[in-house]
Amino acid sequence: MYVIAVYDVEQKRCGKMLKLCRSYLHHIQNSVFEGEITESKLEELKIKARKIMNEEDKDSLIIFKSRNEKWLEKEIVGTEKRPMDNVL
Repeated sequence: MYVIAVYDVEQKRCGKMLKLCRSYLHHIQNSVFEGEITESKLEELKIKARKIMNEEDKDSLIIFKSRNEKWLEKEIVGTEKRPMDNVL
């Protein structure tokens, strides 16, 4: 599957998240990554990310998954920063 992953963590955890995400995906911009990944590798990435993040401190990892270029599935690990009530 193709994924886009974006993280938002406290500055003291940024280096660890950057290193982790780079080991699974292509780093494209600040805390943004993309690439092909298997379901099992994605689960592994999420487990390791949870160990780095402080979800009570509003850290998050957002993963957009797609099998097709037109549609993405959004998954939020941790706290959603700006919930969208209406999607156009």
